[in-house]
Amino acid sequence: MGENMRRQWSLKRVSVRLVDCRKTSEMGVDISNSISGRGLTSGETNQHLDIEKKSISKTKLMKKLHRHTEEKPYGCQLCGKSFTHSGNLAAHQRIHTGEKPYGCDQCEKIFAHLASLVLHRIKHTGKKHFGCDQCEKKFARSGALNEHKKIHTREKPFGCDQCGIYFTQLGTLARHKRVHSGEKPFCCDQCGKRFANLGNLVAHKRVHSGEKPYSCDQCRKTFARSGALNEHKKIHTREKPFGCDQCGISFTQLGNLVRHKRIHSGEKPFGCDQCEKIFTHSGNLNVHRRIHTGEKPFGCDQCGKIFAHSANLVSHKRVHSGEKPYGCDQCEKRFRHSGNLSLHRRKHHT
Repeated sequence: MGENMRRQWSLKRVSVRLVDCRKTSEMGVDISNSISGRGLTSGETNQHLDIEKKSISKTKLMKKLHRHTEEKPYGCQLCGKSFTHSGNLAAHQRIHTGEKPYGCDQCEKIFAHLASLVLHRIKHTGKKHFGCDQCEKKFARSGALNEHKKIHTREKPFGCDQCGIYFTQLGTLARHKRVHSGEKPFCCDQCGKRFANLGNLVAHKRVHSGEKPYSCDQCRKTFARSGALNEHKKIHTREKPFGCDQCGISFTQLGNLVRHKRIHSGEKPFGCDQCEKIFTHSGNLNVHRRIHTGEKPFGCDQCGKIFAHSANLVSHKRVHSGEKPYGCDQCEKRFRHSGNLSLHRRKHHT
């Protein structure tokens, strides 16, 4: 290739090569129109090319270098978490500030991240473009479809090194590990209650606001949590896809089946770090810990009495309401508590 042709080629296309990278990337940028229209001299052309190269490559080069060196120069001053890009740090900081700058134009919901708003808007359209090729279920998001497919493949690549439970997602494993560590990094700014998961904090805040954004399309019952709505819907469909291979009992959720199987195996993977008691379920461990801490998080809004267990609060509220939901099927007597009904039956009808 002659000198003139080489010069023309360099004017038509700038190739920016990222060095010291296993996967070499070339970004071709067509600048022939911008140069030919300006009548640049040879010296001006070289200077112009240098400027184009710098402006094109600086940001992408820095991002590429951070990716391969694993450098995370942007650190959160509140929790110490580090990020590769400043944009990721800015998005993370909204967890601490509670800022939600992205609002839905069809309802009043607001979001901390633009991507969350985009996904939320799909709910209003009702469109579900992603269908499972093994069953008839459809999803609004490709990620939800990929998670669903693991039900068919039973793929669970992420295992807990303390109790042996396996998960389909790495993030789910990270949240599960807080059950063992007791870590609760998310705090309610209204009552001070702490949570292991951000989702639980968001759902808890609805206790204060009274918000119930999830509605059943068959009976119009509303719920504070999407999971509670999904569970409720199975009342209408009577769907129980997860069956125990030892006793045949079926469940609406895979997690309920996993917990049920511990009845057969006798496994108790959740141990108290203050005494030697062990439990089959993490929820039982959390309730047990209140014996050591003295915590009573459930308060009556009529008399102020507080309880360690939500069930005790529910029973107590019947004192104020006069409700007696447990009726004897052999006489007309009714009771506030199921235990009192059982006692009555043994005394009068046996």
